[in-house]
Amino acid sequence: MSTEQSADAVEFYVRSEQHDGEEHHHETGTMLGFWVYLMSDCLIFGSLFAVYAVLGQNYAAGPSPADLFEIEMILVSTFMLLFSSITYGFSVLRMEKGDLKGMQLWLIVTGLFGLAFLGLEVKEFTHLWHLGATPMASAFLSSFYALVGTHGLHVTVGCIWLVVLMTQLQLHGITPENKRRVLCLSMFWHFLDLIWIGVFSFVYLAGVLV
Repeated sequence: MSTEQSADAVEFYVRSEQHDGEEHHHETGTMLGFWVYLMSDCLIFGSLFAVYAVLGQNYAAGPSPADLFEIEMILVSTFMLLFSSITYGFSVLRMEKGDLKGMQLWLIVTGLFGLAFLGLEVKEFTHLWHLGATPMASAFLSSFYALVGTHGLHVTVGCIWLVVLMTQLQLHGITPENKRRVLCLSMFWHFLDLIWIGVFSFVYLAGVLV
C-alpha cells in the first residue's frame, strides 16, 4: 500500500469515527431532552391530580362520581390503552429485527387501539354533557374534565405523531433517525399508559367505590 493510500485510509477511518461519535452524541442528546420533557409532563399531571384531590369532593349539590361514571365502559377503554402499549412493544421488536412491514402493521394496530380509546372518551364526555354534568356544574366536574381531558389531548397528539412517524418510515425506512423517533414515541405512549392507570384508580375506581 502506498503512502497516499495509507493516508486516505486513515482519513476515512477518522471521518468514520467522527461521524459515529456525532451520531451517538446526537442520539444521547435527543433521548435526554425527551426525558426532560416527560419530567415536565409529570409535573403537569401531578398538579392536575393534586387539584382533583382537593376539589374532587366538591359536588355543589350535584351528581357524584358514583352517579355519573359507567365503570364497565371505562374498563373497556382502559384495556384499549393497555393493549396499545403491548402492540407498540411488538412494533419495537420488529424494528430491532429490521422488519419494516411487521413494524408498520403493529403500529397500525396501536393507532387503532388509541383511536378506540379516544372514541370511548368522547362518548363518555358527550353522555355526561347531555346529563348536565358540564365543567361549570361543580368544582368536582371542573377538575375531572381538566385531568381526563388533558390526558385525552396527549393521546390525540400521540396518534397524530404515530401517523407522521409511519409516513417517515414509509419514505425513509428504518434509519437511525427513525429509530430514535420510534423510541421517543414509545416512551411517550407508555408514559400515557401509566398516567391513565393513575386516572382510572384515583378518579374512576375510587369515585365509584367511595
